[in-house]
Amino acid sequence: METLVQSLVSGILTGSLYAMIGVGLTIIFGVMRIINMAHGDMVMLGMYSSFWALTLWHIDPFVSIIFWVPVAFLIGMLTYRFLLKKIVPAGELNTLLYTAGLSLFVSNLALLVWTGDYRTIKLDYAVMPLRPLGIAVPIPLAVAFGMAILITALLYWFLVKTDTGRAIRATSQEPMAAALMGVNAAQMEMVTFGLGTALACGAGVLLAPSLYLYPTVGEILVAKCFVIVVLGGLGSVQGAIAGGLLLGVVESLGAVYVSVPYKDAIGFVIFLLVLLFRPSGLFGVGKS
Repeated sequence: METLVQSLVSGILTGSLYAMIGVGLTIIFGVMRIINMAHGDMVMLGMYSSFWALTLWHIDPFVSIIFWVPVAFLIGMLTYRFLLKKIVPAGELNTLLYTAGLSLFVSNLALLVWTGDYRTIKLDYAVMPLRPLGIAVPIPLAVAFGMAILITALLYWFLVKTDTGRAIRATSQEPMAAALMGVNAAQMEMVTFGLGTALACGAGVLLAPSLYLYPTVGEILVAKCFVIVVLGGLGSVQGAIAGGLLLGVVESLGAVYVSVPYKDAIGFVIFLLVLLFRPSGLFGVGKS
């Protein structure tokens, strides 16, 4: 029983960070109707940003996120403005291929700059885990979980309470009606892409103390991201959160009760089953 509880706790902690990544991809799809194949590489860049901030400037990853998230938001908006704005109207397939090419460029550039060596982040205060009720909770994951909840709550507040957030939601739900009401669709797409990039980078910063860093880590992360959004339903923020938590728990249970090398495969098996029996996902918003 203790092993089961330990696995569930670990899965929920990791799943909260998966959910952040999935929400980023979901809001981009909801507004722009594109699949960003470079999304995992934004997570990878967040991980390396965290690593180098600690290595070069001795800034704790959980402090450096205050700097890296706004920087990622700006980079995301600039990426849309100069690289994607003219591609998006060309259609979903062209955009998919374009972002796949962008992903290859970013990962190979990272390989050139940082080499293929595996790196880890070691935090002095994270040597011993917390043990509430006898359950071992790694300190980096516990802190990351709290920050992920805070960031998600701030995103919810932004989307629900601000004029820009309401305009983004209107563009996602009824783009034609939003345009007739005076909403600048191109501007909302730029802000949305910035938000999605910031969420991906922020999740990377939070994940960095718990995972190995290497230039192609984005490939497995974007694959997991697709599992998350298919589980939850592409276009559903609530579904992305639920899908991320579910994937984290499934991987954790699989590592304990099946085998560590197969934990990723179990997630992909569930992905295929959901596609087969419920293509719109658990919380899907239609056939999109």
